[in-house]
Amino acid sequence: MDFPPLAVSLGDPAGVGPELIAAAWARREAEELPPFFVAGGAEVLQAAAQSRGIALPVAEIFHPAEALDLFGHVLPVLAGADGKYAPGTPDRAGAELALASLSEATALTCTGEAAALVTAPIAKARLAEVGFDYPGQTEYVAAACSYAPGDAVMMLAGTSLRTVPLTVHVALKDVPGLITAALIERKARIVAMALYRDFGIENPRIAVAALNPHAGEDGRMGREDIDVVAPAIAALAAEGIRITGPHSADGLFTAHARPSYDAALCMYHDQALIPLKTLDFDSGVNVTLGLPVIRTSPDHGTAFGIAGQNIADPGAMIAAIRMAGECAARRMGLFDD
Repeated sequence: MDFPPLAVSLGDPAGVGPELIAAAWARREAEELPPFFVAGGAEVLQAAAQSRGIALPVAEIFHPAEALDLFGHVLPVLAGADGKYAPGTPDRAGAELALASLSEATALTCTGEAAALVTAPIAKARLAEVGFDYPGQTEYVAAACSYAPGDAVMMLAGTSLRTVPLTVHVALKDVPGLITAALIERKARIVAMALYRDFGIENPRIAVAALNPHAGEDGRMGREDIDVVAPAIAALAAEGIRITGPHSADGLFTAHARPSYDAALCMYHDQALIPLKTLDFDSGVNVTLGLPVIRTSPDHGTAFGIAGQNIADPGAMIAAIRMAGECAARRMGLFDD
């Protein structure tokens, strides 16, 4: 290992995050995962592992570098915050633990003591009760890096597809007014750079989904694709970015269309997430682009309803850890594509 370990935040301790972290560590050799440590929650992790029948030896560490020698035979966990494991029953104490873990893991990644950050799922409403004033973890990590929220781009990446929503947690009725040429151009540039720098794609191709059905059909179903989207695509193409569209979204994600691009830039949340989750639900990763640090997360929520029942699939957590390590290695010139 030629770079520091990854930092993993615990997520809400009442959700599936702790058990999936334990399951990922248990499969570390079979999945060839890079070394990682968890920011706090040693007792929670051991109890969550027990709920899945996993024997989880834990070692308390005081500095991330200690994880490198320990990871092969124990799960390294930073000394500090901890709590009780009560799957499916989120409470204030659990939210405080989740926030403390996220804060510690993020800080260590920002200082370079951790090579990348992997965040387990949180309950944003619960965190808001304990002072978390951000729409999500993407914006939190951006602020920790002293970046504006608009400089952090959320990409959903699976084995079959990568998608980027231009707008995220907003009402559908507000989307047309939020789509501007400046927004498209800014996010497309960030995506193109990240595909090259973090994913090793030499000359990335971006496809842009239309806002309206059939790309508006020459204005009969809205002029946004003609007046806003198409000019932005033309401007980006003139800069040398390989970008096409606007493509009618009903055909953009088909099996014969997907090989023609490396990422799809989508207009709104569900346009990006429905195809990704349909194709890659158990391996989908939420990747934050455009920041000086690598951050990934499994593309699912806390799943309180199935926590502690040995039902949740660890595939997305494993994929998030693997992807974080690969992206970090590429930035350091250590990954051979």
